[in-house]
Amino acid sequence: MIVRWRKSSYTGGANDNQCVELGRLAPGAGIGVRDSKDPGAGHLTLSSVQFASLIEQIKQDSAR
Repeated sequence: MIVRWRKSSYTGGANDNQCVELGRLAPGAGIGVRDSKDPGAGHLTLSSVQFASLIEQIKQDSAR
């Protein structure tokens, strides 16, 4: 299966040094998260539950 990586919508532009990409892995394998500047370095694999928890934590932290 080919993973289609998508850059975060919060990326600040071409010169942003803090970009991540997300990709839906094989069915049941979770969500991949990788550094868009170094895609060959591998990715972090999160389950759907872990990914939802990460997003919730990010939202809480940004609301502070």
